[in-house]
Amino acid sequence: MNWKNVLDYARKGNPTPDRRVVKTDAEWRAQLTPEQYRITRQKGTEMRNSSDMCSLFEPGQYTCACCGTPMFDSGEKYDSQSGWPSFTQPIQENAIAYIEDNSFGMRRIETVCNTCDAHLGHVFPDGPAPSGLRYCINAVALEKQPAAKAK
Repeated sequence: MNWKNVLDYARKGNPTPDRRVVKTDAEWRAQLTPEQYRITRQKGTEMRNSSDMCSLFEPGQYTCACCGTPMFDSGEKYDSQSGWPSFTQPIQENAIAYIEDNSFGMRRIETVCNTCDAHLGHVFPDGPAPSGLRYCINAVALEKQPAAKAK
């Protein structure tokens, strides 16, 4: 993925997800903590530097806190100094959907889970090479899964 791909998806349509998860508002409220609900279902943002997830770099994957879809691999995580967990690539191209976001007088690209539409955060074109992408993600929108043990 690169910035052109992100913009193309946001403007022309997102890739088809592997599956869809659809629940009622009541079902989401029952499943999620109040903070997870506020961020993932109401497009909120957690406080900068409010999670220790920014400084965790153990092997594993990060999944959507709402539906369990794999979002990011720890190998793509880096310390952006932004105050939110940051990644350079999603785990697969169709894991994330992209939406133009012009709220608060800013022009940004919102990232949502392509499986359940959970708000994750935003993606910016100021990340490290080779992708140049910085997926700036709310920690409560993710769940860290440990690396699979080798047999």
